[in-house]
Order: sequence, then C-alpha cells, then structure tokens
Amino acid sequence: MGTNEPFIAGDGEGPRRPVRLRAFELETTTVTNARFAAFVAATGYVTEAERFGWSPVFRLLLPQGARYMPTTGPTPWWVRVDGAFWKAPEGPGSDLSGREDHPVVQVSWNDANAFAKWCGGRLPGEAEWEHAARGGLPDPRFPWGDDEPGDDNVLCNIWQGSFPRFNTLADGYLGTSPVTAFQPNGSGLYGMAGNVWEWTVDAYRIHSVGREAKERNEQALRDGDKVVKGGSFLCHKSYCYRYRIAARSFMSADSSTSNAGFRVAYDG
Repeated sequence: MGTNEPFIAGDGEGPRRPVRLRAFELETTTVTNARFAAFVAATGYVTEAERFGWSPVFRLLLPQGARYMPTTGPTPWWVRVDGAFWKAPEGPGSDLSGREDHPVVQVSWNDANAFAKWCGGRLPGEAEWEHAARGGLPDPRFPWGDDEPGDDNVLCNIWQGSFPRFNTLADGYLGTSPVTAFQPNGSGLYGMAGNVWEWTVDAYRIHSVGREAKERNEQALRDGDKVVKGGSFLCHKSYCYRYRIAARSFMSADSSTSNAGFRVAYDG
C-alpha cells in the first residue's frame, strides 16, 4: 500500500510498503440510500446528524432561498444546515426522490459501523481498500489504470470546471451519482474513485518519524480521526487531487457530510 511518489506528501500517502492481508470480500458498490432506509426501518436507528440536529452541506447543492449558517475558514463552500441528515441530505424540504440508487451520505463513521454490523460485515481497512481498488493491476494510479480523468475525459464523478464556483457538469452530476454510473475496475468494484469518500475502519496516522507527523498523529488521536479513501464529487486536480488510489484524507468519527459514504467488507 502507499506510494513512493506522493502528490500530497503531508497526507501520509507514502512510503510504499508491503502489508499482508487475510482473505476478505468487499461489496461491489457503496451502500445506497435504499439499503440504508431498509436498515433504519428494521432497527429504528437514529444517525448522529439527527441527534446533533444539523450537518455540513456543500453550498451549491442547496436550493435558492434555503436557510443555512455560513462558515469561516479555508472552506467557505461548506455551510451548516439545521435539519440536514441522510434522509434530507440538503436539509428541510430535500428528500431522496430519484436518488434511491445513489450512495447514502450524511452518515458518520459510527453510523457506518452500525450498518455494517447489522448486515454481518464491517468497514474495510485502508490496506484492504487500496488492494481492492487496484483491481488486479500491479500499481495503477487510479482504479482503471493511469489514464487521467478530467474535464474532457470523464471516467468518474469528480468536479469539472473551476472549483468551487463553476461545474460544467460534463459527467452529468453536480452532487452524487448512482453507485453504478461508471465502469467498474478489474475486480468488478464500482465507484472506487470519486462520487463519495468512503470510511475505513482505520485511525488516521501518518507513517513518518518527523516532528510535524508526530504532532499531527497526536492531534488525530485526540480528535478521533478516521481514514477516508477515494475522493468525492467535489475533488478536482487543481484543488483536491485525492481520487488516486494512494491518496487519503480524514474525518472525525462523528462527522457527516454531503460527500461521504461507505461500503461494507466481510471476512473471507
């Protein structure tokens, strides 16, 4: 796993290192809204976003006139929306009509674990995820190989245009797409790049002995950060070049957003 040619070295993409894995299975798609709805109906589960009463939403997904609370800092395109949760991912007035086969979003790491346990599975490890994403290829940059996706070469659901102000919609989607909208990799897995970030079971850690890495790892431990993989519909090479297999990011375990979902793994 990992790479010796990191594009975002501060994320801990490297070094490339061997990892021994036991046999495992991975679902071919991320969990859909329809499946998560069945889980909630069967168990009465209440997500963390529902308990908190709000969740972050990508601003351009909101209908005109929607109420939200602006945020400050380096990512003003994220806003707080009271009442946003998995069933109303853009807040009050939104629903899942026509998105039953899209990945469920606004689900935390804890929510994802609850679903996985219900269906007899678990979240994948980061190394398992990377191995599966390669689809049998020796060392591809992307799940399909090394062909670079972009504004004129649509291979997955990422941002086209100038982030975050203008999206050409060359792939047909401003937000999420159906989980099987694009071609699977060599192992038959859909959406391993783009669409939604995918939770893994692993705590976020940078493999380095440097002072900055040590400080970041200590902070990640305090915050309960978990590794997410695969990038999302908001990624673009100019801003968030994290839809590569070796790329990685993090979210705290209780976080939920418009662009994070999960898929389920099983012991082999």
